[in-house]
Amino acid sequence: MSKNRRLAAILAADVVGFSRLAGADEDRTLARLRALRSDLIDPTVSVHKGRVVKRTGDGAILEFRSVVDAVRCAIEIQNAMVERNAGVPDDRRIDFRIGVHLGDVVEESDGDLMGDGVNIAARLEGVANPGAICLSEDAYRQVKARLDLAVSDLGPTQLKNIAEPVRVYSLQVGAAAESKPSAAAENLSERPAPATQHSIAVLAFNNMSGDSEQEYFSDGISEDIITDLSKVTELSVIARNSSFAYKGKPIDLKRVGRELGVRYVLEGSVRKAGGRVRVNAQLIDAANGSHVWADRFDRDLTDIFAVQDELTEKITSALKIRLTQSERVLLASGGTRNADAHDHFLKGRELIMGNERNREVFEQSVACFRHAVELDPNYAAPYAGLGWAYMLDHQNNWSGKAETSLDQAQRFVDAAIARDDKDPEAYRVAALVSFWKKDLDRSRGEADKALALNPNHSNALVARGNIDLYSGEPASAIPYFEKAIRLDPAQSQWRHFLALAYFVAGADEAAAAIFKERIAFTPNTDLSRAFLASALGHLGRRDEAAAVWRELKKINPRYSPASHMARTPFRNPADANRLIDGLRKAGLEE
Repeated sequence: MSKNRRLAAILAADVVGFSRLAGADEDRTLARLRALRSDLIDPTVSVHKGRVVKRTGDGAILEFRSVVDAVRCAIEIQNAMVERNAGVPDDRRIDFRIGVHLGDVVEESDGDLMGDGVNIAARLEGVANPGAICLSEDAYRQVKARLDLAVSDLGPTQLKNIAEPVRVYSLQVGAAAESKPSAAAENLSERPAPATQHSIAVLAFNNMSGDSEQEYFSDGISEDIITDLSKVTELSVIARNSSFAYKGKPIDLKRVGRELGVRYVLEGSVRKAGGRVRVNAQLIDAANGSHVWADRFDRDLTDIFAVQDELTEKITSALKIRLTQSERVLLASGGTRNADAHDHFLKGRELIMGNERNREVFEQSVACFRHAVELDPNYAAPYAGLGWAYMLDHQNNWSGKAETSLDQAQRFVDAAIARDDKDPEAYRVAALVSFWKKDLDRSRGEADKALALNPNHSNALVARGNIDLYSGEPASAIPYFEKAIRLDPAQSQWRHFLALAYFVAGADEAAAAIFKERIAFTPNTDLSRAFLASALGHLGRRDEAAAVWRELKKINPRYSPASHMARTPFRNPADANRLIDGLRKAGLEE
């Protein structure tokens, strides 16, 4: 019999108290287990590219391509079981224990796995509490820097029939799943993330000019610093949307660090007067509130890009990060020596990125970008801004000429890239233009270029995830959405896309849980409710689906799933039809 020895990520799971449950009502218990396998476990395993090695009466041994995939799968199953068990009497609850290990296995010719990798995973499952996941030290080492985990270190543990003690880490996920949605929506601290050593949030710099109309300038400087720091591969940088959420509020920097999951916070102020600008900045260690570095820059407005470059250099130096030569080139690229051109670009960007988007805002932002281009025809950033504005016009038809807007957007982003082929934002917009032209292959290439230049670009991460999602590869999309959420936790729309990936993959239980979370953050969303109702329809929960549908119709009486799906660029018609199929299963009319 041929054998193949290799390293594998193994997940072992079983039902707590299976003998007791089966003894009380064997038929019902087995029926519930079959239902769990078909509509929760198997789809979730498939999403994370796992393989069922073997099943036992009350459990399973699964293999994954990585420990990250195995742990994500385990977390989703355990969180889904919290919802499944809600309201179920204690003597009828089905709870899983799960163990995850990375170890040596031998694959038999029939696909079965043997060896310590399997044995240790099975023994870890045996020491896990109901609803918990136990990780070996080898497994935990693989995921501690890549997933947001709150674990308990159980120390070296003697596992049954395992010669040497194994250090065990326990992850209890049920409590997080039971937290109240409204609290999560109101306070980001309900979803704390562990801070990595090289992680930072740049708060909105205070406008010290004595003129509220100069707010766009101080915000623009802060945004540019975020963009520059985001190009440093070793840094994890929180997106503007989340770091600016603290603007105008009393700030406890330790709390900011906890809520955003960062070790460091940069705060500062900007004073613009005449042709001069003064920038004050200080870097704070959020863990203890101590000052790491502070400096003041008094320069001509024409030197503002040099100030930003120097800020980035000093921050990375303070954090003991050595910039690579390619990162130095990226940080030095772009910009303009024309202060007025830069000023008009900042005004246009602040308008188009604001919370209010309508025809007036579109026209004002376009005018600002065009003026910037007139002042400096070689300045790439306003061309990318025009591409973004016209891409949005294609979606919203502010100009009344939406049918030509994509072509205009394409011309502008091409012009931006021709002037600066190292601008990640230009490639991000180019990816979106190709996406809405339904050229998903070209869109993927443009998004990959954006992320190569700026690995912390949350909008580019979402664009890249959506390309995989609409190309029929929802499992590949999930890590992009998850990273975007870590970098921009205040942006609830990213949760919608994450839930949609699970929905398209057929993991309706996980999708429904995340759609509910998104609705808690954004109560007036109609799209998340449409997909939630469909997911509940696929799960056979018709009454719950009908209640969600009634809420949707109150928010948007004219919503039509057919016209909604007709606008989406799904490559696979079956993926596009899943929304309507679920609504039909729920007995809901289009």
